Amino acid sequence: MKPVPRPHDLLWGFIPEQLPTTAPQWAFAAVASGEPVVVRRAEGKPGVVAVGIRGHGREERFGTWMALDRIVRSLSPEQLVSAIKSYPADLPALKALIWAKPCLDATGLVWGVTGSAGFQLATGIRTLHADSDLDLLMRAPAPLSRSQALALLNKLDKAPCRLDIQLETPQGGIALREWAQSSHRVLLKRASGACLVTDPWHLVEIAA
Repeated sequence: MKPVPRPHDLLWGFIPEQLPTTAPQWAFAAVASGEPVVVRRAEGKPGVVAVGIRGHGREERFGTWMALDRIVRSLSPEQLVSAIKSYPADLPALKALIWAKPCLDATGLVWGVTGSAGFQLATGIRTLHADSDLDLLMRAPAPLSRSQALALLNKLDKAPCRLDIQLETPQGGIALREWAQSSHRVLLKRASGACLVTDPWHLVEIAA
């Protein structure tokens, strides 16, 4: 049995015929060129997964659905870490990725590359630019204290560019930067929608 795709996984096998007729033309072009789609958070029907299609600009993003039986290949954010060594670090985000790797490895948590950097590592298509942030994901199956989050963030903030790190808990995703702050509640991103919570590992108190 194939593993169930998770948010931020890249999937290949999507074809133009799966797009609704109302999709923008750039989305048809991206799919026709064989580019992967990225798994997004959304509740769907059995047999399909919510995905997003990237265009050339930040404003070109289109959400749709992909049949699970159409997937021919997938890459998770953590699988992209192995591509770091072979990729030229010619931009701040890529330099930051190499710089941050020892620190991230030292946490003992599984981590990976998402966003534009992940897409570029996976496809070779140049999606990063000189001002790009570096998007990362850290899998945190067990609670990470706020003091641990702050200590890690203080180290990573010395990177050559801004790092946008998401902690993936069993309940959903939260921003490491937000969890490291003193705010009582944090925004938890789930398939059912975003909500404010006091403990993103145990949903005892959920605020509207």
